[in-house]
Amino acid sequence: METHESTLIEKFLFRIAKQWIAGDTMNEALQSAKTANKNGMSAIINRLGEHMVSKEQICNVVSEYLTLVSNLRKFKVDGGISVKPTQVGMTRNVEECTANLEKIIEKASISQSFVWIDMESSEYTDDTLRIYLKLFEKYERFGIAIQANLKRTEQDLKRLLEHGAKIRLVKGAYRENGRVAYKTRHEVDENYKRLTRMLFLDGNEFAIATHDSKMIEIAIDLSKKHERKFEFQMLKGIRDELKPILIKNGFSISEYIPYGTNWLPYSIRRLKERKCNILLLGSSFLHSHRV
Repeated sequence: METHESTLIEKFLFRIAKQWIAGDTMNEALQSAKTANKNGMSAIINRLGEHMVSKEQICNVVSEYLTLVSNLRKFKVDGGISVKPTQVGMTRNVEECTANLEKIIEKASISQSFVWIDMESSEYTDDTLRIYLKLFEKYERFGIAIQANLKRTEQDLKRLLEHGAKIRLVKGAYRENGRVAYKTRHEVDENYKRLTRMLFLDGNEFAIATHDSKMIEIAIDLSKKHERKFEFQMLKGIRDELKPILIKNGFSISEYIPYGTNWLPYSIRRLKERKCNILLLGSSFLHSHRV
């Protein structure tokens, strides 16, 4: 039974999380996406939740993504979706995950909506890459996230670029051990810079997904030397003071818009990801609540 204190804490956290979560429902996510479009950004909608194990859970999530893709077209939303492999069958087997992802991508391709596959913890990296490369042979509007905190990612990126993959570069939000991951912020940042340079040298279509001003400045500088099709991606409600400046300077931005009732573990992971996220969130929260 929940204590009064834990209920109060959850209510407080939800008030903060509402900065980057659209709400519980698909409709709220679509409304947030329309707002992003109105502000000059495209939208990437993600249904919260992961590690689905039952057939029924997985079927429900797949069905919801199929409806979401239809609604993007119906409501004339400029944007796409992002799917976690463990939402659509990865925890059961690779074949089931691949088949379900293909259903979603097939439906999205009809309305020219882009589909991103999120990268989860390192135990799923090999299978996620395998699924991506298999489906990317058939579907062009399909991208994959890679994580700068993993030591293997430089080699993974080389391999992906050889196939002309569409890449979203993130820092990484999952707790990993020092054998597979960089553990200090400096190491992760240095790898992020290294991977960003690789993208501008050899990439085709990619996303710099960060709220970090230093990483954004590096990407801007590289874009002056290498003309590439790329965009910045940021969470809904974070760096809202910077987004219009980037747009005014001619850069493309997509806003990542999560929705769903499973907001608490997602939000805690976002805060643990980097301590500076807490500062960014607090700054954005105060910025949007000024009187």
